[in-house]
Amino acid sequence: MKNKFLLLWTAILVLATGSVFAQTGGGHKTEVIILHLNDMHAKIDGFAKIKYLADSLKHSHSYVFIVSAGDNFTGNPYVDMVADKGAPMIDLMNRSGFNLSCFGNHEFDLGQTFLEKRIQQADFPFICANINTGTSGVWHPKAYFLLKAGELQIPVLGLIEVNDNGIPDTHPAKVAGMSFTDPLKTSADYIELKKKYGSLIALSHLGVETDEKLAREYPQFDVIIGGHSHTILKKAVKENGVLIVQAGSYQRFIGKLTLVFNGNHMEEKSDSLIAMESLTGSDKALEKLADSYSNNPEFDKTAGIAVVAISGKQDLGALMTDAVAWAVKSDFAFQNKGGIRIQSLHEGEIKLKDIYRLDPFGNQVVIYKMSGKEIGILILNAYKKERDADLIPSGMSYVITKGENGKAAEVIIADSKGRLLNPGKTYTVALNSYISAAYSFEHSNSETTLDMTTEECLIRYLGNRHKVRYKDTERAKFQSAKEKN
Repeated sequence: MKNKFLLLWTAILVLATGSVFAQTGGGHKTEVIILHLNDMHAKIDGFAKIKYLADSLKHSHSYVFIVSAGDNFTGNPYVDMVADKGAPMIDLMNRSGFNLSCFGNHEFDLGQTFLEKRIQQADFPFICANINTGTSGVWHPKAYFLLKAGELQIPVLGLIEVNDNGIPDTHPAKVAGMSFTDPLKTSADYIELKKKYGSLIALSHLGVETDEKLAREYPQFDVIIGGHSHTILKKAVKENGVLIVQAGSYQRFIGKLTLVFNGNHMEEKSDSLIAMESLTGSDKALEKLADSYSNNPEFDKTAGIAVVAISGKQDLGALMTDAVAWAVKSDFAFQNKGGIRIQSLHEGEIKLKDIYRLDPFGNQVVIYKMSGKEIGILILNAYKKERDADLIPSGMSYVITKGENGKAAEVIIADSKGRLLNPGKTYTVALNSYISAAYSFEHSNSETTLDMTTEECLIRYLGNRHKVRYKDTERAKFQSAKEKN
């Protein structure tokens, strides 16, 4: 009789606690699952599977959360180019059950008015510890958010990358009125959260290399859920006891982070990546909604024909800069590699949607009068900034030779006919407004900003040429001093 009473009382205790699946040392063991994505870049056809996966896990797990490590926008005209910019993305994230997002640098591409609208539209918070929205009019985010699993509270700190110019990698005009602090230094102000709550997670848009630095400096973090570098970490990185995870980009993978707490102490942590294509289940209502957002016939119009597939940043960049130089009748034009957002254009029809995926930023064309010497400085400064032959030109080709033994890098520039540029001669140079604002270079004459975007130049160019061929184009080259010799 006594044994039956004890068994009955134990069963009542287990049923009453719900999320408790074991007990040791007087503390409850609680399992928490965090599905994480990063750098989705406005891709929308995976949300139906994300929701189905989350709902399926919730049948057998009490605490399942979905988070984004930033860059939810930029890359899909059905999201970026609609009248209410970005709204489809947040609608789908809401309906999928996202609990949290940090800011990525491409959140700011929307412009401050639309970014504020998207923040207000979201059923989940955006967090960031190292931003001050100041006079921008954009809502000031909280530094961290508490994920709640029963009585357990898990602090998640938001962090965003800051480049050498003191801002995230976006057009400076997009963050006017805002200020940013060093994410690693800022983290020191929040380490006490570990003592208060027993655990600490970073939701980071810093890139995996900076995440590793963060872990080395602050072992108080239990986990860093990362983004920005588009890194596919099929096996999580363990740095200084900190688990670093990241799920690639464009919804190709979903990260499944499993955490086990003993009381409020995280005693187990593991991560796995789930390939989106491996998921067969799908939420049909969400699938139908995503399809409706992608049903915009305007973007399916043909702009031109690619005679052969146009692949790689050299060929794509050559197409883009030739279009700008032709449209504005400049001697030269430059496109930064980071602004080339797809890997290739297939042979055959080039649709408007392909152009907006290739060049989604709406950058205006800026015209400069520059000497040959100033053009060389622009190219070398871009090399110093990106550690690469970064600017793809039209109307010229150039070779950068890396300096050795403390010597500075050198550049040799030739026009399209193979003639070396005259350092003292003045040329007309077309840049996109991102290069104009974010890159450091000399120019003795004032610039002129045109009421024309780089995408518009490309649409006009293809309409004029109709058929284009770009293959094995190499206008920007980098070599070592040994190769030169």
